[in-house]
Amino acid sequence: MTSSDAFGIYVHWPFCKAKCPYCDFNSHVRHAPVDTMSFAGALARELAWFATETPGRTVTSIFFGGGTPSLMPPAAVAHVLDAIATLWRVSPDVETTLEANPTSIEAENFRGYRTAGINRVSVGVQALVDADLRALGRQHSATEAIAAFRLAASIFPRVSFDMIYARPGQTPDAWKAELSHALAEQQGHMSLYQLTIEPGTAYFDLHAQGRLVTPGEEPAAELYDLTQELTEKAGLAAYEVSNHARPGDESRHNLLYWRYGEYAGAGPGAHSRLASGRNRRALIAEKHPETWRSLVETQDHGIVSDVAVTPEEQAQEYLLMALRIAEGVDLSRYGALAGRGIDAARLASLAELDLVTLEGQRLAATARGRKLLNAVIAELAV
Repeated sequence: MTSSDAFGIYVHWPFCKAKCPYCDFNSHVRHAPVDTMSFAGALARELAWFATETPGRTVTSIFFGGGTPSLMPPAAVAHVLDAIATLWRVSPDVETTLEANPTSIEAENFRGYRTAGINRVSVGVQALVDADLRALGRQHSATEAIAAFRLAASIFPRVSFDMIYARPGQTPDAWKAELSHALAEQQGHMSLYQLTIEPGTAYFDLHAQGRLVTPGEEPAAELYDLTQELTEKAGLAAYEVSNHARPGDESRHNLLYWRYGEYAGAGPGAHSRLASGRNRRALIAEKHPETWRSLVETQDHGIVSDVAVTPEEQAQEYLLMALRIAEGVDLSRYGALAGRGIDAARLASLAELDLVTLEGQRLAATARGRKLLNAVIAELAV
């Protein structure tokens, strides 16, 4: 399937039980019960608006992210999926993913999600060390996480085991033992992210005060190399910088993003990229949940920004996304968007440094290049 054929739907559920100290996503804690079906209805209404903007498209993937989508009751998930099926043609092999936390309470909803139409779950295990889970603000234990993951694997056709590494005080030996444990449990896909310190988070403030110390550049690189070594031995290819899968188990929805495909994002703070002639529309919804819902009630959508992305700007976005994946960049597509090719001398220089490979019209980052990806992109984007 080409990027022009794929069309995804992203659904943002903004609520969490607690705000994790490392998280900079649009997530909100409500101490009073959330009217979940009211928000599900608003999501369906906004999706109906998006359907009028994208006539004739076939939905190939759906992704429920957040926030914590596993706080949605199955009836709310079903309501949204039913709306999508009514509004668009849905591919018979559509991938429908929901991000889930592995607390025992949320795991109780797994069978209901499967009945609603979810066929892939991304389980946010994050760590298999209880002390580190507490430090990360997670509300489950390692034992609870493994139990929830096994339950998910018994219910859903596809599951992802998601973890964070390069945590404070983490050594290569400790990570090797932890990742080896996870690899013994995984079912074909793992998302393995290095901890990053993002502005606006509790961790950012602690880090600035010197009260949170994360591994430096060299130790983090060692942990990255160890991650690649162990996942490769387990048969999980690094198809993206932080994502590993057996052939055929890659996340189709995330590949749509990295291949710079089209998607509609519904919900508070959601982003969209929609074709508009040679331009694209970059849409962003209001972040505050209740304000977003009020906007949907009055104007059928919560969009607060709708900006045209020129072909040249699209070329830069495409380069930024596609260099993250093993298949890399289609230079003919880049050239058609940018109106020019990438300077041959720059390509040759990066290839000589073993940072990129060039096969025909396909440009990809090497293993070394992935570790220096920001620098590679900066050099190519000039």
